[in-house]
Amino acid sequence: MVGAVLLSSALAGCGGGDDSSSGSGSDDKIVLGFSQVGAESGWRTANTKSIQDSAKAAGIELKFADAQGKQENQITAIRSFITQKVDVIAFSPVVTSGWDAVLKEAKDAGIPVILTDRSVDSQDTSLYVSFLGSDFVEEGKKAGQWLVDQYKGKTGTVNIVELQGTTGAAPAIDRQKGFADTIASDPNLKVVKSQTGDFTRAQGKTVMETFLQSTPKIDVLYAHNDDMGLGAIEAIEAAGKKPGTDIKIITVDAVKDGMTALSEGKINYIVECSPLLGPQLMDIVKQVKSGGTPEKRILTKETTFTQEQAKTELPNRQY
Repeated sequence: MVGAVLLSSALAGCGGGDDSSSGSGSDDKIVLGFSQVGAESGWRTANTKSIQDSAKAAGIELKFADAQGKQENQITAIRSFITQKVDVIAFSPVVTSGWDAVLKEAKDAGIPVILTDRSVDSQDTSLYVSFLGSDFVEEGKKAGQWLVDQYKGKTGTVNIVELQGTTGAAPAIDRQKGFADTIASDPNLKVVKSQTGDFTRAQGKTVMETFLQSTPKIDVLYAHNDDMGLGAIEAIEAAGKKPGTDIKIITVDAVKDGMTALSEGKINYIVECSPLLGPQLMDIVKQVKSGGTPEKRILTKETTFTQEQAKTELPNRQY
């Protein structure tokens, strides 16, 4: 009997918290606390659904918190997960900076943290066990390379306007960098206006309206996600111009609405950023809980789409 008691104590120690405090009702059920950025786009909605569905399929109890785009809400949620003694914490950081204190609290509590979709800029990488997500710099490079190829051998300045993602967010910083670094190879390609549209359709439309009013000649729009690009299309059409023809449009994500616009020729090129991270995340959670060490950086598999490719792929799109 003493041996059985010792064994159960050791198992509770490995799990980083016993079951009664986590509120899960069964000794072997993993409890995952997940803090989501918000519901700012079709991509994010699909990402949330993927995580919720995958947790259910994997038999993992999910404690879900929506930060509504605010870092302070996310920090509060993570602290709540620590108090509840969940087994693993995962979150998609609203911005890159300002996480060290709360991540150290999780580490001190013995709760492993997984970053999903977006990274943090913490110098101490021991504060999280793994980062699952896209290479945003590479996405920006793919967008830029398509543009460089389109204008190869042509003369004359090409005026580009850029709709950035949320200020300080990893995808906004990296997609801008990858794009800028790549188009630098052609001095004719010039970004004449660049402003945040906060990853939302409404802001994409509003900012594009101001671009159209202040810049007489716009040749290309590069939007950091489909939703901002779709909002911009509304503004372009309202101004009497033809999206995809009068103004070439490049976006990132490849959600269904974006792919539809691409298949119709309103968008010219989309760089994929898959939101379906749920299955991979649950695999990492199980690996961590069983004492395994996942890869520090796990990339999602992604591609790019032209109009013809979008027509073929669209019927299979899950999001």
